[in-house]
Amino acid sequence: MPSRRSALTLLAGGSAALVLGAAPAAHARPGTHRPFGRHGSPARRLDAATLYVDARGRGDHRSVQAAVDAATGTGRTLVIAPGTYRETVDIPADRTGLTLIGASDDPHDTVIVYANANGTPRPDGSGTYGTSGSATVTARPAGLTARGLTFANDWLRADHPDYTGTQAVAIKVTGDRSAFYGCRFLGHQDTLYADSPTLTDFARQYYRDCYVEGDVDFVFGRATAVLDRCHFRTLTRTDLAAPPYGFVFAPSTAGANPHGYLVRHSRITTTAPDGYFKLARPWVPSSDLTAHPMLTVRDSRLGAGIDTDEPYGTMSAGFPWQDQRFAEYRNTGPGARVTVPANRPLLTASEARLHTPASWFGDWRPRA
Repeated sequence: MPSRRSALTLLAGGSAALVLGAAPAAHARPGTHRPFGRHGSPARRLDAATLYVDARGRGDHRSVQAAVDAATGTGRTLVIAPGTYRETVDIPADRTGLTLIGASDDPHDTVIVYANANGTPRPDGSGTYGTSGSATVTARPAGLTARGLTFANDWLRADHPDYTGTQAVAIKVTGDRSAFYGCRFLGHQDTLYADSPTLTDFARQYYRDCYVEGDVDFVFGRATAVLDRCHFRTLTRTDLAAPPYGFVFAPSTAGANPHGYLVRHSRITTTAPDGYFKLARPWVPSSDLTAHPMLTVRDSRLGAGIDTDEPYGTMSAGFPWQDQRFAEYRNTGPGARVTVPANRPLLTASEARLHTPASWFGDWRPRA
């Protein structure tokens, strides 16, 4: 039987399991002699702004962080060869316009993974990492684009039953005009942290054809984010005997921001029993008690894992979900059934016309 760690990928329906060994490790497909595929190579560089990453030494750098460190200036591209890169990556804000590409174009092949949690002690004895510090990848620059990559945090509760800080972020994104295409985000609690650098920065982010899995609040933060044609997968929890197992979304939209999370043309499936998950709950952080969380889920298929009687929950006393900006429109599937009308805030057709990517993004038009 596979461990829960290897099950992170198996549950995603991956064609290749995560190979999680000592860093750095890379595992190209058998017979692959062109690790960078159609994206050139150090000998046939597409342009001077492109750097190549391969843990086997066939690129400019063996680790993603080393390539990020070298990619100074704007408009650089990192092509990453297939493999499992066990490392944390911090992309500074001054790497504007950076593009990260998984060389095979299949996100199962190129994985950036680590295993820190909120409660993991820092090596220097200065305390624990905290939620933000647990991120495998921290992406700060504006204009970031990522294609065909997996971002994962394989920290497991079962390995650390004494931890109370079980948040373990796969990626934290704070830059404006950040776009992810065909990427996977794997974890359990707090997998995808779609956020902004400050309360007054309304960072716009676009996720298209992506896969996200987890259990508690596994898409969360205060970004202005559109998640388009994405697949959200709720995971079984062996540490709990009864529902709820968790929540898919936990937006913490700033009160002054007119746009929070918009989910459209997507689907939610589950490995857990029917009705064991909530669709969302609002996150009002102690650092921003003026937050007014916003989430619209529209034109999407909600699987049987969603609790239809009480699809929303409340995280903090004094900030009930009913006081937040939650809405749905034209969803289908067993999890979208309206069994208690008061618990399903539905948009009218005229209201729904304002809940679109164009409204969310203003003058920015990410590639469709």
